[in-house]
Amino acid sequence: MTTEPAGGGLAGALRTWRTRRRVSQLELAARAGTTQRHVSFIESGRSAPGRSMIIRLAESLEVPIRERNELLLAAGFAPAYPQRDLDDPQLAPVRAALDRILHGHLPFPAVIVDRYGDLVAANAGFDLLTRGVDAGLLAAPVSVPRLLLHPGGLAPRIVNLDEWAWHIIDRVHAESLRNPSDRLRSLAEELTTLAPPRPRQLSAQHLGFAVPLQLRMDDRELRLITTLTHFGTATDVTIAELRLEAFLPADDATSVALNELVR
Repeated sequence: MTTEPAGGGLAGALRTWRTRRRVSQLELAARAGTTQRHVSFIESGRSAPGRSMIIRLAESLEVPIRERNELLLAAGFAPAYPQRDLDDPQLAPVRAALDRILHGHLPFPAVIVDRYGDLVAANAGFDLLTRGVDAGLLAAPVSVPRLLLHPGGLAPRIVNLDEWAWHIIDRVHAESLRNPSDRLRSLAEELTTLAPPRPRQLSAQHLGFAVPLQLRMDDRELRLITTLTHFGTATDVTIAELRLEAFLPADDATSVALNELVR
């Protein structure tokens, strides 16, 4: 469920997004190719912008396309961006591309998640990491952040749980602030109850540019770093909200171990 912006209709919603992005009316006007006066009139309800202007303003504020549709609806226009199910025949090329990406990351774990961190697809490397976790955590919808930090999930195997847990929580919390959602906010609160106290400083084991995931697997310790990728030019709501999270080896020993474990 998306939190409704404060204010009335399009005017209040646009003003809320601009404030959230910390953009002045003048800067927004320059980005959208209009005047500060026009932006001011829209936000005060004195001017009714056309469909293309709403889209330009939303793009300039980096409003997610799901919420761009909401802005258009608030102004009385039809949504501009379709939202298809991932199994829709029109998205078959996208599904094929996602499958190739996941397979291409092997033997390294990789997942596709939606905007809430729920699992859409995973490769065999991730299946290996989650072997033996509580079956309830693998019942759809699977929350990857919860799976990582829950005591029935991977948490008991994470050597640096104090650092890693807060890395995940901070990321979810930041997303809930940038693109407000009751569900994301609730998830951040839940994860906070699962985490150990926040460490006062990073361990000397961190890489300097990323917090590694130090994970015990049988008699080995894997050190992984994560990358996030998304479709930057997607015009379908479902596709735009997908994220690829890959767990890449932080050292040669981890790379060798994952090759052996997956085989």
